[in-house]
Amino acid sequence: MMQLSESHLQKNSLFNSMNRFIGAVNNMDQTVMVPSLLRDVPLEEEREMAALKSSGNSDIEDGDMYSYYQLLKSIRCDIEWGVMRAEEAKKRKKSRASISRLDSAEEDSEVSSEEDEDNLQKQFQFHMTGLHGVLSKLTQQANTLTNRYKQEIGIGCY
Repeated sequence: MMQLSESHLQKNSLFNSMNRFIGAVNNMDQTVMVPSLLRDVPLEEEREMAALKSSGNSDIEDGDMYSYYQLLKSIRCDIEWGVMRAEEAKKRKKSRASISRLDSAEEDSEVSSEEDEDNLQKQFQFHMTGLHGVLSKLTQQANTLTNRYKQEIGIGCY
């Protein structure tokens, strides 16, 4: 009985969300044998894709299925291998500036470590929830793209 409830809770873990997304993109990648067929196929033909465009994602604004295919593969690579070094360098530079501001702020006022830990935990939970939601949407979009490709080449979805 304990394993059943644990597996139900694990279903919503970030690790499992990442695995589901990577699996969906791998399936998409294996299904889409000729990615160039996705060029000039508009996103708005599918309700789910149209909803994604209206959610304010400027990366795919007025794009086609091919650009979204490339975006999903790029995100998969970022998850599997980490982000590019340029991004890391930019973050380190920004982090150093934040640390120096934090150091001067600590001199001005003392904040209890319990409040800091609580704040860090809340920030972590906020970002985990957001990341889980984004990964779920991206997984759905990869599956939708796979099904659209099958329709385009006449395989049909089962």
